[in-house]
Amino acid sequence: MGNPAGPQPTSYPALDIPERILLGPGPSMVHPRVLQAMSTPLVGHLDPKFIEIMDRIQGLLRYAFQTGNPLTIPVSGTGSAAMEAAIANMVEPGDSVLVCINGYFGLRLAEMARRYGADVLTITRPWGEVFTVAEVQQAMQAHPPKVVAIVQAETSTGAQQPLDEIARVVHARSAILIVDAVTSLGGVPVRVDEVGIDVCYSGTQKCLGCPPGLGPITVGPRAEEILSTRSRPVANWYLDLTIVQKYWGKERTYHHTAPISSNFALYEGLRIVAEEGLEARWARHRRNAERLWTGLEALDLTLHIPLSHRLPTLTTVRVPEGVDEAQVRRALLEDFNIEIAGGLGELKGKVWRIGLMGHSSTPENVDLLLNALDRILHSP
Repeated sequence: MGNPAGPQPTSYPALDIPERILLGPGPSMVHPRVLQAMSTPLVGHLDPKFIEIMDRIQGLLRYAFQTGNPLTIPVSGTGSAAMEAAIANMVEPGDSVLVCINGYFGLRLAEMARRYGADVLTITRPWGEVFTVAEVQQAMQAHPPKVVAIVQAETSTGAQQPLDEIARVVHARSAILIVDAVTSLGGVPVRVDEVGIDVCYSGTQKCLGCPPGLGPITVGPRAEEILSTRSRPVANWYLDLTIVQKYWGKERTYHHTAPISSNFALYEGLRIVAEEGLEARWARHRRNAERLWTGLEALDLTLHIPLSHRLPTLTTVRVPEGVDEAQVRRALLEDFNIEIAGGLGELKGKVWRIGLMGHSSTPENVDLLLNALDRILHSP
């Protein structure tokens, strides 16, 4: 008779994972120092040494976000958990929320807001375009919101949304601004305090060059006021920042067992960000993106986003007529060990998405990809 418990442990081979060149929309490649940090021996989540690292992480995150906000922490969850934390903490049932949708992650913001009982108004642009200040202002006049949510770096399209004037319009109407910076933090300027972003969140697996699993978030004074004057508790207990902040604040009150190794990795990744310097890091991402764009155009490939609002960290390339986009991605992976991604939502099957983020953003990786695409697309 067979073993009803299933195969014996000896039937399972050891991990044998290839070291890919990750040039998709995330995760990005991880610096060896970050991998080494993950192998650091565990301590308890209330150990004095770990609490010391928590303080340093918060300081480094404030540098990355360019903010002085005290409530700046890594949510124990992916970027989508940080997105949900932003919505859950700022939105109560019946609140008016304006969501600007020009891609997949704007849709996700709207869906989350609906699930928390918000009265959701959306404005839309074709996938790949960005919003004007006038569009946001007109929508707010017609339906005054408590919260406006917008994506700075839309991972599904490669469009970069200007924010400065929009933030001013939002505040002029006494609303707060939530910004998705998952594919921008550490790769392009975010400047939370200078722009006037009230809640900004990101993920560790993109421009910060760490494994997925944590969602940095920062909450400004206007948003903290909303948080402290809520009429009812935050509906999501795990992501309730009024409780979580007591673990990350002076109280160090137990909330959950923090992912120790992931925080070690984030600390080392943020140290690398600080060593390079934000200005230099932004310039590196831009320089390598321009190298990619020039090379793609030399291969007679068309870029989906106009240069005026093209995101340096994530490039969308239109699939040429008659080309099987999935077959090209498969050839890149199997023959060249390079990962890129296909399109999402409205752009599924129409574009490739190429990420140059964090440790992945190097001229060598750009040249490897361009040479591989040339051979796949143009070899007889």
